[in-house]
Amino acid sequence: MPLEAGLLEILACPACHAPLNDRSADDAPELVCTSADCGLAYPVRDGIPVLLVDEARRPE
Repeated sequence: MPLEAGLLEILACPACHAPLNDRSADDAPELVCTSADCGLAYPVRDGIPVLLVDEARRPE
């Protein structure tokens, strides 16, 4: 289930403050940092983004 558009507009990557790309409709829902230098992917659990750097997946 995709996140609400208004919510996505105010969320930013906690590590670098770049905007996030919504991939919450995928099999593994997550929000991905749009910065080429950062690229962290934050999980979305039960429709709630977990914006903790320690919980983020590193870019592959």
